[in-house]
Amino acid sequence: MGATRGADTVDAVRCLLPSPAPFGDVPPGQEPGDEADLDAAYAYPAEAAHTSYVRSNFVGAVDGAAEVDGRSGPLGGEADLRVFRTLRWLSDVVLVGAGTARHENYGPVIVPPERRERRRAAGLAEVPPVAVVTASAGLDPAARLFDAEVRPLVLTCDAASPARRAALAEVAEVVVCGDAAVDMPRALAALAARGLTRVLTEGGPMLHAQLGGAGLLDELCLTVAPLLAGPGRIGIVQGAAWPRPVSMRLVHVLAEDDNLFLRYRRS
Repeated sequence: MGATRGADTVDAVRCLLPSPAPFGDVPPGQEPGDEADLDAAYAYPAEAAHTSYVRSNFVGAVDGAAEVDGRSGPLGGEADLRVFRTLRWLSDVVLVGAGTARHENYGPVIVPPERRERRRAAGLAEVPPVAVVTASAGLDPAARLFDAEVRPLVLTCDAASPARRAALAEVAEVVVCGDAAVDMPRALAALAARGLTRVLTEGGPMLHAQLGGAGLLDELCLTVAPLLAGPGRIGIVQGAAWPRPVSMRLVHVLAEDDNLFLRYRRS
């Protein structure tokens, strides 16, 4: 697939459709078929520097499935991994639900030295923390997620077991964001109070549905993998019905081999 290692340009990822009104994501003058500068293609809008901006990243099969045997990993390839890493390296914090953290065996975000330098130059911390949403505080303090250079955050609620919260406080920053459940506006406000406004959520589908249904999702980055996963699979949103659909506008379409990389922003 031919990546240009150590440079911003990935020569096999082509821009098929720039935004008709780009907001810093596709360089002006870029034409369909041009090579894609991933940092520029996925740059956060200016307002994300001072107010919460929530971007989600999912990979899905062409039939809409977001998992195979409970994990998203089998859907992604090398190109998706490069986009996945870029999105992490541009963010202030990676937000994930507890179920996804457990099923995908989450670890800390890995940032290589050259990307750390670029993050510092951009005014970001060297490494973005992972923030886990869990109403029950049902996480194992010995999980690899907590063996981290930067302490993760656990976003929980008053109803969670005090003993569990105390155990997690040994390995993470525990933040109470609600009474009987995690209140997502409060959770985002807590992150913003810590300077973590560029929020990348990687799911799972229930957290994604919570954010979208509450009007808190600003952007969706979706990799469409050239695969039919088959019936009985979970999609990128799951849970209670929303009062109304969320209207999105297409910002760009990138392609590598048979994968499509779509970026949508809330209208």
